[in-house]
Amino acid sequence: MGFADTFKALSDPTRREILNLLRGGHPLTAGEIVKHFSMTGASISHHLSILKNAGVIDDEKKGKYIYYYLNSSVLDDVLNWILSLKGESYNEK
Repeated sequence: MGFADTFKALSDPTRREILNLLRGGHPLTAGEIVKHFSMTGASISHHLSILKNAGVIDDEKKGKYIYYYLNSSVLDDVLNWILSLKGESYNEK
């Protein structure tokens, strides 16, 4: 997993919207995420897989459900890299 995977995951508007849904810190199941889109569960599952493989989200099984949540550490790494191009650091903000 590297920046290329992360940027590929972030390049799709559906995946960015999934991240927006998860940004509040409240984990969601795939079924809860699907309700926000007009596409099939299989399509959302594909997007979740790409986000998970890029390390942008994580999942945790609780009972019969899998809950997805944002992994902000990968996003912090990307943000730090972008800010370093400007001679700044995220930690300084």
